[in-house]
Amino acid sequence: MRTDQILTRLERVFARLDREPERPAHLQTPQMSRHRVVLLGSTLAFYLAIVVAVLTTSWLVRLDWQIMFFRPYEQWPQLHAFLDYLVVLGQRGPTAVMVAAWLGWRSWRQHTLRPLITLGVALLLLNITVGAVKLGLGRLGPHYATEIGSAELFAGGDIFPSGHTANAVVTWGILAYLASTGVTRRVLSVVSAVVSLSVGATTVYLGTHWVSDVLLGWSAGLLILLALPWFEPLIARTETYVFDVRELLRRRAETGRMPAPVVAALTPLLSAGGKWQLRPVTAVSTEVVVGTATGAVEEPVPQPVRGAVTVAAAAAPASAVTAHSPTARPVVHPAGRPHVIRSERTPVTPVGSRRPAHTERAAARGTAARPVAGG
Repeated sequence: MRTDQILTRLERVFARLDREPERPAHLQTPQMSRHRVVLLGSTLAFYLAIVVAVLTTSWLVRLDWQIMFFRPYEQWPQLHAFLDYLVVLGQRGPTAVMVAAWLGWRSWRQHTLRPLITLGVALLLLNITVGAVKLGLGRLGPHYATEIGSAELFAGGDIFPSGHTANAVVTWGILAYLASTGVTRRVLSVVSAVVSLSVGATTVYLGTHWVSDVLLGWSAGLLILLALPWFEPLIARTETYVFDVRELLRRRAETGRMPAPVVAALTPLLSAGGKWQLRPVTAVSTEVVVGTATGAVEEPVPQPVRGAVTVAAAAAPASAVTAHSPTARPVVHPAGRPHVIRSERTPVTPVGSRRPAHTERAAARGTAARPVAGG
């Protein structure tokens, strides 16, 4: 019973996706404007400056050590319990689930997969860019530092840049990126900025990241958000490809080129809330009329034809004949005829004779039987 409810929900989701997008008329896909390009270039320059400052063990590294020795978690221990929960807003698993749930509802309302695909593209870019820098620089965290005043690079660590901070910027910032109105976009931008700043500061308080880790994490997340318009064509093609694949699966299910278990599993996703159903692979059959020498016409005998289905099969339930089992054809039972004894049967005269026809005799008999009129 529970499975039926889940299937019904899936059908409702794809039924809404089959409809035309109902986005606000003034909503447009973000473009790579000149203002955005300037912000992207400035953020990239800030990103490179932080990396260079850490590589050269500059004043930024000294600031990292000063704050580490200050130990904020010992200065304000009463905040420790609350900030332990607040930092969860930067963890990729919980935040991705929460944001995906919201964007899934947006997809339901707008009848498009674009919000979910955009989130997937942003998280993929985040994993590639941040993960590559983490593994490439290999910086150790404050709790694992070995040499005072050192940048702790290329030591097998993975905390530079801060993954919590970058993830908070991307996952919460994607809500502002996909906002429907300008007011909503500004409000969500402020909310995402507050959340990402709080998560970054919390990691410094807990002693899990250097200050430079947090600064680079903010920059990395902002770079991804600013570069997303470049990936809008890819997002649109991906959405089109998803629906094209579904149409292809529909055609294969209808023509019987898909195993029965696969069709049964994919039917809730392909049916689109009842708008599409498995159609039989055959059509109405022809009828063969059998005649006799006496001119009596017997009842038509329906015969199955390859690529056709009988009227009885069309009236049968859909579960009897499906497209994924083309060899299963309905059994046609012709109507029974009344039983008669030999004396009541109509004599059947064989058609034709084995002897050759004699035209002279037939003409003579014909002239003798009827006189010729006229003078």
